[in-house]
Amino acid sequence: MTLDGEDADGVGVGSARSGADLYDEHGDDLQSCTTQFRLFGARTSFEGAVTTVRCHDDNVILKATLGDPGAGRVLVVDGGGSPTTALMGDLIAGMAASNGWEGVIIHGAVRDVEALSKINIGIKALSSNPRKSRKDGAGEKDVEVSFGEVTFTPGCHLYSDADGILVTRETGSAATVQRSL
Repeated sequence: MTLDGEDADGVGVGSARSGADLYDEHGDDLQSCTTQFRLFGARTSFEGAVTTVRCHDDNVILKATLGDPGAGRVLVVDGGGSPTTALMGDLIAGMAASNGWEGVIIHGAVRDVEALSKINIGIKALSSNPRKSRKDGAGEKDVEVSFGEVTFTPGCHLYSDADGILVTRETGSAATVQRSL
């Protein structure tokens, strides 16, 4: 059993256990993100091992990462909280869903909001902006990123639902939390 329940079409319909329940049971093993995100994707709850990128108003590394097989992972993007340009739209989100990514958390903006709501992937971001990003290729992959009083380390486990985002403190602690799901 996972945090994410799905209907017959594979669309998230809610979690088997809420993030609040997980925190009540495993709070010492979890970090709780204080940043308030908006939901944009069709899945309202999702989970997976974390992969990270850091990019500011430039989405080349984000697109390249989501072009790889996701294998049930969640991409956490530190976009510096910038509302200036969208780091992801419907084309990249659709590619990510097709490649097996469970979700994307963007500390920045997205675009194509109506289309994103129909794509079978979890998407959380701070805001939306129709302006596309630069394509200079600036950024870093698989580095620790921090926002909302959480450090996202590649390989740690992330749980997201309508209540918020929880992240294991260490890569090995995910198994303990997963057994309770």
